[in-house]
Amino acid sequence: MNTNDQFESPDFYSLDSLLTDEHKLIRQSIRDFVKKEISPNIEEWAQNAHFPYEIVKKFGDVGAFGPTIPEEYGGGGLDYISYGLIMQEIERGDSGMRSTASVQGSLVMYPIYTYGNEEQRNKYLPKLASGEWLGSFGLTEPDHGSNPSGMTTNFKDKGDHYLLNGAKMWISNSPKCDVAVVWAKNEEGRIHGLIVERGMEGFTTPETHGKWSLRASATGELVFDNVKVPKENLLEGKSGLGAPMKCLDSARFGIAWGAIGAAMDCYDSARRYSLERHQFGKPIASFQLTQKKLSEMLTEITKSQLLNYRIAQLMDEGKATTPQISMAKRNAVEVALNIAREARQIHGGMGITGDYPMMRHMANLESVVTYEGTHDIHLLILGREITGIPAFE
Repeated sequence: MNTNDQFESPDFYSLDSLLTDEHKLIRQSIRDFVKKEISPNIEEWAQNAHFPYEIVKKFGDVGAFGPTIPEEYGGGGLDYISYGLIMQEIERGDSGMRSTASVQGSLVMYPIYTYGNEEQRNKYLPKLASGEWLGSFGLTEPDHGSNPSGMTTNFKDKGDHYLLNGAKMWISNSPKCDVAVVWAKNEEGRIHGLIVERGMEGFTTPETHGKWSLRASATGELVFDNVKVPKENLLEGKSGLGAPMKCLDSARFGIAWGAIGAAMDCYDSARRYSLERHQFGKPIASFQLTQKKLSEMLTEITKSQLLNYRIAQLMDEGKATTPQISMAKRNAVEVALNIAREARQIHGGMGITGDYPMMRHMANLESVVTYEGTHDIHLLILGREITGIPAFE
């Protein structure tokens, strides 16, 4: 397998000129990390469906967990452009690796920081930021994916504790998680967040096997059988479906940047291969159809980079809306999938091997296009914004 990572980032519209020196330094540090820790191993991990648990502590050391969380809680205290660049570089290495990082930051640390109290922040965030603990986010259920409001996971007030019952499915990090932020209904049917810890009696995390996608990522279930959750583990800052949806906004933002990282990796590999591969006495880069493919790839990457940069500015200003984030996520994943497929064609038969990244990216992106809002759901979120009519209710 080819473990020599020669990646060069496309920047056709000189977006680097809009980045600060700190942004560039952060991006370079994560790019170096990916080239050293992920690229030489990722094909083997994916082929063997192996989640390298040791990467968790390394992510913590390099600052990939909770980069926008304030430094006093172990985070990076960085802006959303920095967060986007970190996710872009990690997913350039692999979508499963980015899933591990973005779940930790956007779906576990973010709700604890945003909806938790000071005691909860001090107890959980530093350990999550350092990679000492791994977290997961429990929203999706076996029978409730795109309609999370229909969830049946519930908790009852038992005086000195809550009694939690139910199950969550398709949960990244769950088989190895130390804590889970779980969304469940109280006896009045109101959705709340609870912090559930590994070791609580009745809490199990069965692993999902047989995946063709995100094979280097740990995926599983969260199962609650009369789990006694201390009352101090309730996230009191916000209730209702809007609470987990706000977390998903942050995660979807990271996906928008991350998916373009995968697209950039496929484009860079295709460009390089087209110059090296000769047919009919000349490099295949000299053929019109190859140039058409490469030109369209670069155009779509550039458009997506501009979209992502602007949504990052809006996030930093506190002005980004859910429909705006939905557009960025849906666009990026569609672009990345199309580029992965076109890049695979440029590589011919070699494109299906582990010597090149396209098939792995393509398979991973089939999960990314579905999770944290399916492709169709994001279209309907935009449709509701455009017309004022919700088509999924």
